[in-house]
Amino acid sequence: MERSDEPVCLETTTSKMRSDVELIQCFMKTQESAYFDVLYDRYSTKVYAKCLTLLRDETRAQDAVQDIFTKIFLNLSKFSERSKFSTWIYSITYNYCIDLIRRSKKDKNLFADEIENPPDLADDEIPDKELLEMEIDRLKAVLEGLPGSDRAVLLMKYQEELQIRDIALALGKTESAIKMKIKRAKERARAIYQNLYPPGT
Repeated sequence: MERSDEPVCLETTTSKMRSDVELIQCFMKTQESAYFDVLYDRYSTKVYAKCLTLLRDETRAQDAVQDIFTKIFLNLSKFSERSKFSTWIYSITYNYCIDLIRRSKKDKNLFADEIENPPDLADDEIPDKELLEMEIDRLKAVLEGLPGSDRAVLLMKYQEELQIRDIALALGKTESAIKMKIKRAKERARAIYQNLYPPGT
């Protein structure tokens, strides 16, 4: 007997109105590609934007999107609903792009959480408003100067407005490691900003 809380998947014409979880459940139940197509249409542009931010190459980003959605398609049954589907997709996107960067031997210390000498998170904390008040063109220049992982974690916090817990879940890190990563990223961003735009410029 069907569970009453499962979506009725008799037709795909109304699939665009369904939630992510309903689309996944309907796809797993019927194997109708139309349900997955809606998920692709809903998230492919966002995934491409994230790939472009991390990889800085349009062709590589376009190729990455196809590979990432293949991974999503093949692993859809593993989505546990412990997090939002968008967070789960971001995790796959981030890890795929980081693996590409690692293989190309760029940003060798991308995952160095600096455990050896962890900073006191309360000391010299850079206020969020320093980043938020930067002019758009200057902020873009600063982000371009950051390593890929720093840029990604700052965008997750300030552009995507994800909570620390969600970022930690997406990246497979502890919350304290994410807080440390954000603190160090903000320090690097400030240093780059001060170097590019000395006082009075």
